[in-house]
Amino acid sequence: MIDKELFADLGIPADYGRDPRRPTYTDAADLEEVEPNIVGKPQRLAPSTAQSWRQMKQTAALAGVELLLVSGFRSIRQQTDLFRQKLAAGREIEAILRVNAAPGFSEHHTGRAIDIATPGTRPLTAEFETSKAFVWLTANAATFGFTMPYGRDNAFGFEFEPWHWSQLKLRSKRSASIQV
Repeated sequence: MIDKELFADLGIPADYGRDPRRPTYTDAADLEEVEPNIVGKPQRLAPSTAQSWRQMKQTAALAGVELLLVSGFRSIRQQTDLFRQKLAAGREIEAILRVNAAPGFSEHHTGRAIDIATPGTRPLTAEFETSKAFVWLTANAATFGFTMPYGRDNAFGFEFEPWHWSQLKLRSKRSASIQV
């Protein structure tokens, strides 16, 4: 359920998620710690996603590709805090919403989405697309159940996010229903 008061407080338009249509998510109940991220903060994922991440990371390493975890599970509260930090830093809500889903709409709430980096490219930038890691992921991530939902001109209206990979399967971009 979307908190209309929270949206108003953050300046998120009341019709957010309707056009373009975006699925809503609740916080995952079952998570396990996987590893620290690139700044040393412990990250958690849903157990099956944690197992897939470990296998994918190990297989990539055998191919000479280093995958680094930037972020995994992020609660609705953490997403709200992220928005508040960006707003306090002077970012406009429209700019934030192009790269961050509103609280309750982030795949990270499920514990089944990860942001990935690799040495030699700046994390969370389109520059990741030029990396050996992105080429490897494009060819191999599906083997581990991961897809890149926010490609160029994606149906959700987000900026291109080559670093964001998910194990959520959207049945239809029009209906925006999910299979977990």
